[in-house]
Amino acid sequence: MPSISLRTIREEHASLAAVLHSLRLMLDQGPGDEPAAFFDVMRAMLFYIDEFPERQHHPKESQWLFPKVAERSPQAAEAIAQLERDHEGGEAAVRELQHLLLGWELMGDARREAFALALERYIRFYLEHMRLEETVVLPAAQETLQPGDWTAIDAAFASNTNPLAPGKPRDAAYDRLFTRIVMRAPSPIGLGSPS
Repeated sequence: MPSISLRTIREEHASLAAVLHSLRLMLDQGPGDEPAAFFDVMRAMLFYIDEFPERQHHPKESQWLFPKVAERSPQAAEAIAQLERDHEGGEAAVRELQHLLLGWELMGDARREAFALALERYIRFYLEHMRLEETVVLPAAQETLQPGDWTAIDAAFASNTNPLAPGKPRDAAYDRLFTRIVMRAPSPIGLGSPS
């Protein structure tokens, strides 16, 4: 039976991939006739990335999952070292995106390209990060971790409150964020139109 934490990690990866895809779609369509709404939902999606993957998901992987996998599966150690380096720079990268988006919003289209280039780099980086986890670390975890290992790891991930994960109860404190993203962002994360 798959562990709760592996299911949570995969669900959170799917939510994050959908947000990244929606950010790209929104960037492609641009602010149009509703710049206030455009920048509002872009800020909300970047806040989501900062709030959940950076502050909940990554710390739990680094504290609970990665050390046990490295201990039991030495062949995964190089991938884990890369993922840890990614985690160390992730928060700064999303904060830089937030700053560049604000620059575009406040300073105009002269700042759009800098944001677009940084967003594309970030999306490639993050998709590769998740691919490495899902193709190396999670299979190694499934193969080598013992039931006792999973107890502590599952307990840590059970407290995640990702408002975009399907079928999970949401923390009411994040209802406004959830509504803002889902009602305004394009599919696959939201109900808005990609065109």
